[in-house]
Amino acid sequence: MPHFSLRKALSYILRHTPGASAIPDKIYLQMLYRLQTGNKLRTENPVTFCEKIQWLKLYGNQDQYTTMVDKAAVKDFVAERIGAEYIIPTIGIWDSFDDIDIDSLPERFVLKTTHGGGSMGVCVCADKKTFDRAKARKMLNKSLSTDIYKAYRERPYRDVPRRILAEEFIEMPGKEDLSDYKIFCFNGRPVYIQLIQDRHSGETIDFYDTEWQLQPFIGLNPAARHAAQPAPRPEGLDKMLEIATTLSAGIPFVRVDLYNINGRILFGELTFYPGSGMGRFAPSEWDTTLGQLIELTK
Repeated sequence: MPHFSLRKALSYILRHTPGASAIPDKIYLQMLYRLQTGNKLRTENPVTFCEKIQWLKLYGNQDQYTTMVDKAAVKDFVAERIGAEYIIPTIGIWDSFDDIDIDSLPERFVLKTTHGGGSMGVCVCADKKTFDRAKARKMLNKSLSTDIYKAYRERPYRDVPRRILAEEFIEMPGKEDLSDYKIFCFNGRPVYIQLIQDRHSGETIDFYDTEWQLQPFIGLNPAARHAAQPAPRPEGLDKMLEIATTLSAGIPFVRVDLYNINGRILFGELTFYPGSGMGRFAPSEWDTTLGQLIELTK
């Protein structure tokens, strides 16, 4: 087996080779999964969480998810189901960075690409006086040129219009970073809540069950640290779980990402393929434990 750094380099080459788009999805994912994880991908009889995420990429009913991964269109989708009060207000939407009149925006705002995955293509302006416009332009243009479908074969992103969205700036009083509550839902049932804290100042990742009992694993980044102390049960946890249940109904697996500002719950996004199913759990057996919760026969 090649050294990890070599596999990482080969993975980068595969994802950025123009001709790779002609490789059938199944073969491509088998190659990429081996390079990313060091493991052989079992597509016919997947067992682990990460393997089943690849299966869902190949065989899941993904066309209906395009609206749900579009960071602009999903707001109406979610508002219709749980109410507009949970939606972060949109300031504007543009086709390119050069179309944005930064001077007309509020003193604080967030820019993000509508088709970007994770934190890719997200620029936070906490103070317009110090906002680096050139850096933001470079970052967002790079995101606009990125094709998640070609790189990781996440089909719902294939038809998402590539635009830039501006949202209101949301903050947690007394904290530099918002805490992310990422609820892992299996066939419409919330099971685990991934809590990410202090993302830009010493990130920690912990998992809790729906009773807010700390769990003994980390995923999908095993190098992440646990928080020094268990986090307090968030105000309105039952409502968060109710929202996650509503938004995940009828879906084999989806992660419902929420924010909680002292009891004010806000929708973040819907994530069907966390880490594109290429991450790892620590201890590793939790990859299988979570995998058992995904019922592919449905």
